[in-house]
Amino acid sequence: MRITYDESVAKAPAQIERSYGGVATLIQPEEEEVEKRHLLTSAQMAHFVKYGFVKIEDLVPDELNRAVLEDQRRSIGTKWDFWYLSENVRKVFELPQVKGILQSFVGDAPIYDHSFLHRVRGHKTVAQDWHSDSMPDARPFAFDVQAFYWSHDAPLEMGPTMLLPGSHLRKVNIASIGRYKNFVGQLQLPIKAGTITFFHHGLWHCAQPNSTDTDRFVFKLRLRPNQEQIRLFNMDGYDSPEVMQILQKGIIPGATYWQGDFDRLDSVQHARFWRYVTGDNKVDIAFETALTRMHLQ
Repeated sequence: MRITYDESVAKAPAQIERSYGGVATLIQPEEEEVEKRHLLTSAQMAHFVKYGFVKIEDLVPDELNRAVLEDQRRSIGTKWDFWYLSENVRKVFELPQVKGILQSFVGDAPIYDHSFLHRVRGHKTVAQDWHSDSMPDARPFAFDVQAFYWSHDAPLEMGPTMLLPGSHLRKVNIASIGRYKNFVGQLQLPIKAGTITFFHHGLWHCAQPNSTDTDRFVFKLRLRPNQEQIRLFNMDGYDSPEVMQILQKGIIPGATYWQGDFDRLDSVQHARFWRYVTGDNKVDIAFETALTRMHLQ
């Protein structure tokens, strides 16, 4: 997996190996094929399709976490520049276990969209408004992935991100949902250092107040696919009863109560999304197998 750069959108960091047609790649060692054990499992991808995110702990070793955190604390320039200024944060996304997950979402040559270093100061008492980081998007089911990397522990009192499970397929215009304050089923995730939470670009979320004495950091990297996102993960057991249970019934109690009676319509969207990522136009996890009954692909 190698990140590419569309220079009409964002320049590549440091040295550039070659540039053609406006797309450049970094100088990197000879690429090794990602091992299957580093790809997302079918259960993890099902969780992402159902809820719009997956949280994976212990991805980054402590030594590298500390190095990135030191860079974050002394960061200069704008928050948009951190990817370019910190070699350590780029090392995080060169780890084979991280590359495998990214490849499972966006393939082996994703395009850099943007990145941002989020910092919530200690004793900040105001939460961020609810929003989606998406933009006008004409794609039916293709998606960008947003990787939120945590270099330090972030307990609830430090204000880690609040998210709304299952909101990723409800397309909204960025901050148009900012008038809402709370949703039934909203979820705030306590974080351990070395965790990366992977978001669908459409997931509704917002940062929370930080009541501690310590500044809270999270680094976001957004990548968009350069290919169809079909069968990119470890497909073993994708149609097993265990995976079907995640997709149809869920595993986070109460997480989608906010959908109300519209949960049946959401199930159709989830079913079509699952068909997209698996490439299987016969599997049907929609309410009352709606896709099959309506002869929909």
